[in-house]
Amino acid sequence: MRFFLAFIALLGFMAATLALREHYRTDTSPCSINEHWDCGIVNHSPFAVLAGVPVAVVGMAGYLLMGTLAIRRAYRLLLAAAVIGLTFSLYLAHVEKDILGVWCIYCVASLTVISLLTLLTFGTIIVSRPKRSLTS
Repeated sequence: MRFFLAFIALLGFMAATLALREHYRTDTSPCSINEHWDCGIVNHSPFAVLAGVPVAVVGMAGYLLMGTLAIRRAYRLLLAAAVIGLTFSLYLAHVEKDILGVWCIYCVASLTVISLLTLLTFGTIIVSRPKRSLTS
């Protein structure tokens, strides 16, 4: 399971990398589909930077950490990191929906990845829990 979780983290890293590319893009975004889907608007908004660091870089670092924790089978730490990432990703989805009114394909992909990573890590912890004997 650890390699599958690490692979999912790699997918999240790739989504964050594509979002970072959009952050620094100066021409028209190729994912500017319509008035509801435009990565350029989202990644050039004031919400795309956290303490001077692009949010996409924070995502890349987070996914790198989570991939490393998965490889090391540090599932409880991975779950903690994933829950933090999921919470932040849900906040960013709120910003896209309620404040900007525009969605970013890469951000939605990242939200999907972090949701899956959180659920699978939680399931892995539950399944790998030692079973207690009823007779002891």
